Amino acid sequence: MAVGAERGRVLRMVLGEGLAAAVAGLAAGWMAAWALTRYLRSLLFGVTPHDTFTFAAVSAIVLAVAAAAAWVPARRASRVDPLVALRHE
Repeated sequence: MAVGAERGRVLRMVLGEGLAAAVAGLAAGWMAAWALTRYLRSLLFGVTPHDTFTFAAVSAIVLAVAAAAAWVPARRASRVDPLVALRHE
């Protein structure tokens, strides 16, 4: 913000970085879960090994939690006074 960025742009940048990490983790988790469900088939009760609804529901919950977790630092970053930030550095 000290070099001209707008509050909304800073908010989107911080949220975007947080959600990008969450999406990368979800992609890795999907691949691992999809591969490991064959071996864990005997431990699954009431769910098929490749249940699309379960994968989607869990992914939506993880993304919602990641968005909420990224929202707090994004709001703090967008509300900081540029002069105060420059004095700290």
